[in-house]
Amino acid sequence: MTLETCNESFENMIKRLDESDRHYNTKKLREAYNYAREMHEGQFRESGEPYITHPLAVANVLCELGMDTDAICAALLHDVVEDTPATYDDVKNKFGADVANLVDGVTKLDKIKLATKEEQQAENIRKIFLSMSKDIRVIIIKLADRLHNMRTLGFRSGVKRRDVSAETMSIFVPLANRLGIRQVKEELEDISFSYLDPYAYSEIEQLLDKNKKEREEFIESIKSRIKLRLAQDFDPVPTVEGRVKTAYGIYKKVYEQGKTFDEIYDKYAVRVIVNTVTDCYNVLGIMHDMFQPIPNRFKDYISTPKANMYQSLHTTVMGREGIPFEVQIRTWEMHHTAEFGIAAHWKYKEGRSGKYKFDERLNWVRQILDTQKETDDAEDIVRAIKNDLAPEDVFAMTPKGDVKTLPMGATVIDFAYAIHTQVGHKMTGAMVDKKLVPFNYVIKTGEIVEIITSKDPDHGPKRDWLNICQTNEAKAKIRAWFKKERREENITEGKETLWRELRRNLIHITEEQLPELVAVDMKHHGCETLDDFYAAIGYGGVTLSKILPRLKEDYQKKFAEPEKQENYEFTPATDRSGTGVIVDGLENCVVKLSQCCSPLPGDEIIGFITRGHGVSVHKKDCVNYLSQKDAEPERWVPVRWTGKQTRGYYKVGLDVIGYNRIGIFTDVMNSLSEARISTHEAAARVLKNGNFMGSLTISVAGTAELEGVIARMRKINGVLSVERRAK
Repeated sequence: MTLETCNESFENMIKRLDESDRHYNTKKLREAYNYAREMHEGQFRESGEPYITHPLAVANVLCELGMDTDAICAALLHDVVEDTPATYDDVKNKFGADVANLVDGVTKLDKIKLATKEEQQAENIRKIFLSMSKDIRVIIIKLADRLHNMRTLGFRSGVKRRDVSAETMSIFVPLANRLGIRQVKEELEDISFSYLDPYAYSEIEQLLDKNKKEREEFIESIKSRIKLRLAQDFDPVPTVEGRVKTAYGIYKKVYEQGKTFDEIYDKYAVRVIVNTVTDCYNVLGIMHDMFQPIPNRFKDYISTPKANMYQSLHTTVMGREGIPFEVQIRTWEMHHTAEFGIAAHWKYKEGRSGKYKFDERLNWVRQILDTQKETDDAEDIVRAIKNDLAPEDVFAMTPKGDVKTLPMGATVIDFAYAIHTQVGHKMTGAMVDKKLVPFNYVIKTGEIVEIITSKDPDHGPKRDWLNICQTNEAKAKIRAWFKKERREENITEGKETLWRELRRNLIHITEEQLPELVAVDMKHHGCETLDDFYAAIGYGGVTLSKILPRLKEDYQKKFAEPEKQENYEFTPATDRSGTGVIVDGLENCVVKLSQCCSPLPGDEIIGFITRGHGVSVHKKDCVNYLSQKDAEPERWVPVRWTGKQTRGYYKVGLDVIGYNRIGIFTDVMNSLSEARISTHEAAARVLKNGNFMGSLTISVAGTAELEGVIARMRKINGVLSVERRAK
C-alpha cells in the first residue's frame, strides 16, 4: 500500500462514518491522520509499506466496532509517542487530554529498562489493565492494534511469529473473549493457531474445503426450512443466519477432546435473531418440534449469562439428513453484545443524559488489579492474568441460589473467597450437593456449594491453601491475611525456610553476609529490613524457587571465589571422581552415580562396592537398595556429598502429565527456559486417556533446584502432575 492508497483508504473510512447514524468529528479525525502521517514519514513496516498503513488499519477496525471519535483519533496516533519524537504533551495540546490519555494507555514501556523479558511483559500488561480500569477504550484499541499486527505477522521471522502468536493466544484472545468481542477473538485465534500448529491448521482447512459446496447447500436448506416454519408464527419473519465453526474451534474439539471431524456436533450453526426474550423461548420450542434435539446439548445463557455478558439459547438438533447442527437463538440486543461485546455498548454512551455504567462488566478488571498488590513477581502477575482470563468458566451456586462464576479447575476454597473474603478466612469445610468434600475438591458447573465456617473470630486460612486454590483472587486474600495477622509467625517461618533452602543449595554464608546476598531481591520486593524479607517469604510474597538460581550465581561471584574461601571449613576428603560424593574411609576410590535412581545433591545416599568398578551411589529410597541391602550388607558403605559442587550439574528425568491443550508443551519448555534450566531430551505424546505426557531430561544442581522446577511446572495451566523418574 502506497501513501496515495492510504489517503484513499482514509477517505473511504470518513465516507462510511458520514453515512452512519452517529455523529463524528471528521475535522478532528483528518487532523489526527495528517499528524500521524507526518510524524511517521520515512518509517516503514517489515512488509516494506509506509508505517502509516498500520495506524490507519487499526482505526478502520475501530470504525467497524462502532467506536467514537476520540478512540479512532487515538488509534491513528497510538504509535507516535512510542516511535516518533512526539510527546504526550504534544498530543494533549493538539487533540485534548482524552485522546492523549488513550494513546498513553496503549503505549508500551519498552524504553524502561527492566531486568527480564518476563518483567517487561508483566509491566506492559499491568499498564494496560490500569488504563483499562480508567477507560475501557484502551484495551479495545490495543486489541485492534494486535489484530492488524497478527494479520501482517507473515513478514516477521519464524521465531517471532510463534512468540507473538503464543502471547496473543494467552493474553489477547482471553481479553477479547472476556470483553465479548467475538469477531476479534475468533480471528486472533485462527491466525495464532495457524502459526502455533501449522500442520493441524492445514489439515482442518483441507477438511473444511472438502465438500464445501455440499456443506453450503446443507446450511442453506436448513435456513430455508426454518424461515418457512417461522413464517407461520412470526410477522415479520426473524432473521436466520448460518455458519461453519472456525478452524480453531474445530481443533479444540478434534485434538483436545479426541473426537473425529464427524463427531463434532456443532461444526454447523444456525442463528435465529428475534425481537423479545419471550420470542427466544417460543422459537426454541419450534426448533425442538421441527428437529430431534440431542440430549444434554441445551444451554440457557439467557437466564445465566456468561462472564462477558453473552446471552443466547443454544441447542443441538438432528436434521433429516442425519447431520447434527447447533441452533443459537437470541434477541437483537443480545446479538450486538455477542458480536461486539462491550464495544457494542459504547455507541449508546453518547447522547445519553447519564453516564453509561460499565461497573458490572469491569469488576473483573479491578479484581485482577487488586490481586496484583500482594506480589511484584513478574511471572506471578502474568500467570495470574492468564488464569483469571481463562475462557472456560464453571458456574456453581450457593444454597440461596446465588451464581458464582469461576475459572475451570477452581476449588471450594476459591468458591468461598468468591462469596466474601471473611467467608474464605473462616472456612472450615465445604459441602457440594449436600456431601462433604475435601478442600481440594474441583467445582463443576451446576453444583450447589455450601461453605462451612467457624464462629471463632481469630480463625484464619491455612498456609497450604496457597498450593490448593486456583484463582489469583483467593491466593492474594490468603497472602494478605498472613501478611497482616501473622507477621511474627511469618518472620519465623520465612527465616527457617530461607536458611534451609540455602543449605540445600550448598550456599554457605554467615548471617552477616546474608543482607548483601539478598539485597537485590529485598529492593525488588520493597523490603526495607531483613525481617520484612523473612516475612514476605513466610506469607508467600517471595517465592524462593524463583530467586534461588540468581542467589546461587551471586554466591559464586561474591563469596565462593578462592580468595574468599578461607572463612569456610570444607571437608579434607578428596573427590577425584567429580561426582561431588566421597566414600568415608576410602581414598582415591572410583565413584559413580547409579543409573537406576540418579541421585542428586540433597538426596540421602548410600554406596555399593561393585566388583572391579569402584563404588556405585544410590538413593536410600532406591528400589535396588531396598531390595538388596540385607543380602550383602558388608558391600553397602556410607557415602556423603562433599558440600562442594565439583561436578556442576546432574541429569534427572521428569514425567509431566496434563490436559492435551494447545501450547501446553510450549509452556512446559518455556518454564524451563525462564528458570535457566538446560534440557537434554524432550519428547511428548498423547496417552490412551487423551492426556498429554511429556518426558524430559534436564540438568539441575541438586534437589532444591529440582523442587523449584517441579513447583514451577505444577502451576502451569492444565498440568496434572510432575514426577521425578529414574533414567
